[in-house]
Amino acid sequence: MYFTDDSLFPENMQPTIITAAPFGPEWLPGDVEDLPVTWDAQVQAAVDCYNAGATMLHVHVRDPKSGQGSSNFDQYNDFLGRLRQAVPKMILQVGGSISFAPHTEDAKAKWLDYDTRHMLTELNPKPDCVTVTTGTTLWDITQAFVPGDVKGTHLDNPKVAAAWADMVVDSTSKFYVEHLKRLTKNKIQPYFVPAHVHQLEIIERLLRAGVYKGPLNVALCGYGGGTMGRNPFDWMEMLRRTPHGASSVTFWSSMRGNVAIQTMATVLGVHVRVGIEDNIWDMQKKRWPTVKQVEWAVKQSEQFGRAVATADEARKIMKIGVWYDTVEETLFNLGLPPNRPDGFKGFLTYDTDGRRPQPPAAGHSNPTSIL
Repeated sequence: MYFTDDSLFPENMQPTIITAAPFGPEWLPGDVEDLPVTWDAQVQAAVDCYNAGATMLHVHVRDPKSGQGSSNFDQYNDFLGRLRQAVPKMILQVGGSISFAPHTEDAKAKWLDYDTRHMLTELNPKPDCVTVTTGTTLWDITQAFVPGDVKGTHLDNPKVAAAWADMVVDSTSKFYVEHLKRLTKNKIQPYFVPAHVHQLEIIERLLRAGVYKGPLNVALCGYGGGTMGRNPFDWMEMLRRTPHGASSVTFWSSMRGNVAIQTMATVLGVHVRVGIEDNIWDMQKKRWPTVKQVEWAVKQSEQFGRAVATADEARKIMKIGVWYDTVEETLFNLGLPPNRPDGFKGFLTYDTDGRRPQPPAAGHSNPTSIL
C-alpha cells in the first residue's frame, strides 16, 4: 500500500467493512456466554451482527448435538442455506480450516487433509469467499496470551492449551494451487490470510503465474507463534508490502491486543474484524460479546469520521463476483508492475502519455485504458 499526504483523511478512505467472527470454534459451551450452539442461535448470531453493523460474516459451523465444531458438509450446506435466507446481503466468508479445535487433553490441533478442505469449493449454496492459506505455518495462538486471557474456559487446562500450541497450518503448493483452481472453477473468491511477508510473496507469485486471476481480498494475520505478533512495525511492513490495488485489507489479531490492532486498522484506512473467535475481553478486562464488539467497531469508526460500509458498499469494495481474464489485467488492477518482457532491463512500469486516466464508463478496467 502507498500512502499519499491525504491518505489518512477519513473522507478519502473506503467505508469500514466490519467482519464479525461470532462462532468461536476454539470455545466449548460454557466458555463464553454468547457462544451460539443451536441452529437457531447460530443464525441469530449472524442476524444480530448484521443489524449491529457487520457486513461480512466469518463462518464456522457447530454441531448442536455435540457442541463441537462440525466437519459434516451436509451441515455446512444446510447452515449456508439458512444464512442466505436470514442475512441475504451479508458477505459469507467460510473459514478454510473447517474443524481444527482440540477440546480434550488427548486431542491434537490440526487442519484436515487436503481432499477434505477441497470440499469447501463444492459448497451449495456457494459462499462468497473461502479463506486460503499460502504456506505451511505454525499457528500457535497461545504464545501471545497473557495471564487471564483464557480464565474460565476449557483452554485454561494446560494440556488443552499445549495441544493448541502445536497447531500447524498445513498448506503446501499441492494444496493452495489446486484449491485456487477449484475455487475459480466454481466462482468462489479466495480470501487470502497471510501470516507474514513471505506468504504475501507467494500470493504475488501465484498472481504472476495466472493461478488466480481476480480481485485481491486479504487479511493480515497476527496471532503470534509463527504468525505476526503485535509489533506495530511488523503490521506496517505487511501493509506496505500488500499490493496497492488490493480490494480490501483487514487486520486479524487476538484477545485485548485486537482492540489496539483494530483501532490501527480504522485510522490507517483498512478494515476490521471483531468477535469471540479472536477476543473475549474489553479493555477493562470484562467479557465482551461479539455484538458489543461490532457496536464498538462502528462507534470508533464513526468517531474518527470514517463511514461504515453498508452491505452493498462492502460487496462493491471487495468486487464480489468480479473476475479477470488475463494475468496482465489482474496485475494492472492490483497495482502491481507487469511481468518482465523478454530482454527488458530496469524497473517495470506502465507506459503512459502523462495525462490523467479517465475512469471506465462501465465494468472493470484493463491495462490498455491508460495507454
